[in-house]
Amino acid sequence: MSLSGRSLRTLVDKWIGATDGIRVTQFSHGRGEQCRFVRVEGASAESLIALIFFRHDDGSWCVFPPERRRPAMNLGV
Repeated sequence: MSLSGRSLRTLVDKWIGATDGIRVTQFSHGRGEQCRFVRVEGASAESLIALIFFRHDDGSWCVFPPERRRPAMNLGV
């Protein structure tokens, strides 16, 4: 399943569902940041729901962080 075509709003609706007062409570962006994320909260009748969505290099939003870039060495042939 390709997630790159889904908007953040679509994923919030999928994971949190129909709740009142969904809002962004924290976010990180910029070139200096290692990981771009958005924290979203919504209140249901039973409890407070909070999820963090991470932006991946392909432009998709996921609930798991992107894999860290590791140093690599190549042999120039």
